[in-house]
Formats: sequence, structure tokens, C-alpha cells
Amino acid sequence: MSLFGKNKTGKAPRPSMAESSDKQVLYQQSVQMPEIEVEFFTTTFQELRGKFPLVLKEDFCGTALLSTAWCQSNPHRTAVAVDICADTLQWGREHNLHPAGEDVAKRVQLIHADVRAVTDPKVDITCAFNFSYWVFKTRDAMREYFKQARAGIKPDGLFFLDIFGGTDCQDILEEETEMEDHDFTYVWEHAEFNPINHDLLCHIHYEFPDGSRIEKAFTYDWRLWSIPELHELLLEAGFSKVHVYWERFVEREDDSEYLEGTGEFFKASKEENQESWQAYVIAEV
Repeated sequence: MSLFGKNKTGKAPRPSMAESSDKQVLYQQSVQMPEIEVEFFTTTFQELRGKFPLVLKEDFCGTALLSTAWCQSNPHRTAVAVDICADTLQWGREHNLHPAGEDVAKRVQLIHADVRAVTDPKVDITCAFNFSYWVFKTRDAMREYFKQARAGIKPDGLFFLDIFGGTDCQDILEEETEMEDHDFTYVWEHAEFNPINHDLLCHIHYEFPDGSRIEKAFTYDWRLWSIPELHELLLEAGFSKVHVYWERFVEREDDSEYLEGTGEFFKASKEENQESWQAYVIAEV
């Protein structure tokens, strides 16, 4: 490499795949499944409430991909997407809302605010996904968030949370998932866990076929909450009922001892613990 950053041909070196990648795009491709979540909202709301939901509030919305998909799914649907990061909201406006077209974009309201500060307009469904609400680390803080969430939901509405757990979730570990359709590897890391207070530090990294890597593309400083804790706090916050929808697991084709999630969820009250599991906690106003 010369003093001027060029190779022997006199040309600037080609950027690595990591350098030329957008971490927001990578996140959407590796973590989010908006169409599946919209379908789950719809079928579960109809099951529990007997009607078709139209208004969504997406707390911790990030790039508002889910809100965009919600409004794309039906011309009568609207969404309120709230996040505390203005830059991420702007990215979502440019890369998700604008490409979706004017009709969809005008039905998604982006709000730059603390999720606890937004209780209007009233909605059919509020969701806090990708475990983002775990940023609240005390019972008082979580209860206050749940109270504010309830205040923004219509009397016949629902509150959706996702949660993960299992015997592996308190271990220091890295899990790699090859995203074959997108030519990169998604790496989920549990970097630190404190059994005294359940503080959990997690990172997302991305690796590419050319050997480059985006280190700590996203970092999460959370408390690892349990389903019983959330159940109790939701009732204390004024919700009337709480349901758990558990992911259905099957044996892997490689005959390993681990089970594999199917992406299908069913209402459950008792299940065996596993190395890793995911579930939804759904509260009725």
C-alpha cells in the first residue's frame, strides 16, 4: 500500500464487503420477519377479540419496517412508530417508507420520543419486539412502561411482547447463522451475564465471505426477564389477562440433540424447558 492509499496498479483498493454494507439492511434481513408478525397479530387479535385490527403502535420501532409492512397489508391500516433514535427513524423514512409509496407512507406516523411519552392516538395493538423493552431493568421501570403502554391501547386492544429464554441463555456464547440468500453470516453473542441481577450484555456481528467483519454492529445492555415476572408486572399495570404463545419446536434434520423452532406459536400454560426458546407474552386491556 502506498502513502496515498493506492495499490500497485495506482487504483484505490476495493472496499471490503463489511465496509460496503449497511448495518440497518443487514439487521432487517437477519432479524426481522415483518410479514409473519403482521399475520400473527391479525390471527391472534381475531382469536382473542373477534375482529380485525387496524391501528398498530410499534414501540422501539427502529427503522419502522414492521409498521410499514402493517400498512402494506391492508389499505385501511395505520401505524404509529416510536423510537428514541432520530437517525434510525430517518433511515427508515428514506429506505422503508418512501419506497413503499405515498399511500403507505402517509399512514405511518413516525415519532421521535421515549416510548413512555406517547399514549395517543389510541391503538388496537401495541408491540415491543426484539426484546427492546428489556432496557428497563427494574420492576418499577418496567411497570411504569407497561402502564403507559396500556394507556395508549383501546379498551378491547392487546399488548404484544416477545421473549427468549432457556438453559443456554445465561451462558457466554456465540451463535452463527449463515444467511445464504444474502451472502453473510449473522453472529449473535452473549458477552456478559450477571446472575446476581440478570444483567445481560449482547452483541450482533456480521461476517462476510471475503473475511471482513462488522464487529459489534449492535449492542444491547438488558436485564434478562422471565415470563412469570412479566406476567405479574402486566397485571400490576392494569392489564386484565395475560397469555403465553409458545413456539412449536421439532427435531433437527441433522439428528442433533437440539430442537429447531418452526416459527409457529400456540397458546400454552405448561411446557418443558429447552436449551433455547422464544415466546410471545400477550396482555389484554
